[in-house]
Amino acid sequence: MKFSIREAKKEDMSQVLSLIKELAIFEKEENAVEVTLEDLIRDGFGTKILFHCFVAEVGAKIKGMALVYNRYSTWKGPIIHLEDLIVTEEMRGTGMGTALLNEVVKYGHGLGVKRINWEVIDWNEPAVKFYESKGANVMRDWDVVQLDENGIKNYIANI
Repeated sequence: MKFSIREAKKEDMSQVLSLIKELAIFEKEENAVEVTLEDLIRDGFGTKILFHCFVAEVGAKIKGMALVYNRYSTWKGPIIHLEDLIVTEEMRGTGMGTALLNEVVKYGHGLGVKRINWEVIDWNEPAVKFYESKGANVMRDWDVVQLDENGIKNYIANI
């Protein structure tokens, strides 16, 4: 099946949101998605751009996406973070994931970043193997640390 990769447009965000929800179901977190269509349009195409997105398209249907945003490393300088690379189940194994990752790496290279970061859930061995096959270093000795919205509120309340 032929597909094309391009930069996302705001008109794509409803299909991107569907992919995000599909990923949440795959990761057994179907109720965790809080972002809305309006959020994606505002944050990706409004006055303060917070992310850059690539989509993989088959016909008029978006079957994959990669969303990145800028970060800064105190050790390296400018980097980008790949928040999600999603390919629908029926398109896995077609080269779509590689094509999306290629676009992310070319985008980062064009920006002159020193590193591209992302996380992969430890039980998703096919994804781990995919990233390692591309030369990525899966750093299993680092833990992800987060303060969620309630954690932030509790932290602030205790300052």
